[in-house]
Amino acid sequence: MKNNKKIGILIVAYNAASTLSKVLDRIPKNVYDEIDEIAVFDDASKDDTYMLSVGYKAIKKLDKLSIFLNEKNLGYGGNQKHGFKYFTEKGFDVVVLLHGDGQYAPEILNDMYNPLVEGKADVVLGSRMMEKYGGALKGGMPFYKFLGNKVLSTFQNFTLKMNLTEFHSGYRAYSIEGLKKLSLSNCTDDFHFDTQIIIKAHHNNLRITEVPIPTYYGDEICYVNGMKYAKDVYHTTKEYKKTLNGKVKSEIYSEFYVPYPLKLYPFSSHKTVIDILNAKENQRILDIGCGDGLFAEHINKNNYLAGVDFVPTSENIKKNFKSYFQFDLNEGLPEEIKNGSKYDYILMLDILEHLVDYDKIIEQAKILLSGNGKIIISLPNIANIYVRLNLLFGRFPYSDKGILDRTHLRFFTLGAIKKLVHKHNLDTVKIKVTPIPIIEVLPNFLKNNFGKFMNLMLYIKSVVLKRLFGYQFIVITEFKK
Repeated sequence: MKNNKKIGILIVAYNAASTLSKVLDRIPKNVYDEIDEIAVFDDASKDDTYMLSVGYKAIKKLDKLSIFLNEKNLGYGGNQKHGFKYFTEKGFDVVVLLHGDGQYAPEILNDMYNPLVEGKADVVLGSRMMEKYGGALKGGMPFYKFLGNKVLSTFQNFTLKMNLTEFHSGYRAYSIEGLKKLSLSNCTDDFHFDTQIIIKAHHNNLRITEVPIPTYYGDEICYVNGMKYAKDVYHTTKEYKKTLNGKVKSEIYSEFYVPYPLKLYPFSSHKTVIDILNAKENQRILDIGCGDGLFAEHINKNNYLAGVDFVPTSENIKKNFKSYFQFDLNEGLPEEIKNGSKYDYILMLDILEHLVDYDKIIEQAKILLSGNGKIIISLPNIANIYVRLNLLFGRFPYSDKGILDRTHLRFFTLGAIKKLVHKHNLDTVKIKVTPIPIIEVLPNFLKNNFGKFMNLMLYIKSVVLKRLFGYQFIVITEFKK
């Protein structure tokens, strides 16, 4: 141990019979004394990597060296996941990833794990682009690989808003506590696993530090298809951004997917309701189906805001709500709310279409409404031109969000919404309409000018022909006078 931290070295190996013993020989004695275990995971090599490793351990009498043979090839990423799980289950604090082909220098292992054991970082990335050891080209990196590395790293820094000298070194160290915060099981088993784990670490605000490492290119066999790797890195980085923006539900980044991202552009449902609520202060507001509180962040803090949803209490919820009730809305509203104070506004935004018994929710909400209080309901328009055209061609394309969200249990037209309000003895104060959100799918450089113009034109159309072009209806209701 060092600083009371249990340190492990994970060596991933594939067909490394000619190099692995040399890698192990190069581990300095002071490093061997400080670490607790070296685990070699042979990924079902076709050569004698495993047998030679077992023999090496016996001859050298290294108690801290463990040798494992995967029954089948797990892939570069899969082998890492297997190794990280091993060190996590054994209660380690730090794990350093080292390759068995000799491409990375064991002599500087302590440079890799020191920032972690000293509590200065959660992730340490070795960089061949830093100048301490002369840089990548002087170390023998072929120019085409150097150029590809630079281009990809520049693209990733720009897209992810990071500032790393390189993303593509396989020499890394992680705190186990940091790894526990990352979902690795849905990551690829291929070589671009290294990119995905950086993306997830960055998203989870782990502290990432780079340290310079020497570059070495020998006669080892490279199993990475460079063009495929570059393509995979590009696509997985874009896939992450699209998932964050709610455009796709990526399997890799599914834990970051926001099915209903906040819409703050003009005439959107969220912007419309925020403007209504912020026109007054000192209002009591109940948000039914509030999610993680993204919408609540934009409500005037002089208002009292309560929320209810099935999602667990998070830091975002604690920050934005005076009170929050975790409850399954298919069961109605919790007793704590029903027995509480009255509210000036009760919000049901994009929630009723997801419920089995939305009538129960509306009736229970009415009891909580103050004398002059209002219920604001937003619902998607199933009669929108997009749906009509799809039906014309015999399609009903369910998706992860939008009008045809596959989790919708009910569909509404403007007429159906009016009947719903009348059924519950409420008066309609006003009906507002939102345009088709083309602005959401435009690239960022088009959103400000062209996007806003298109949004305005679509809004005018939706006001004139609301049943045909309306995307959502926002209904403001109150008790019948």
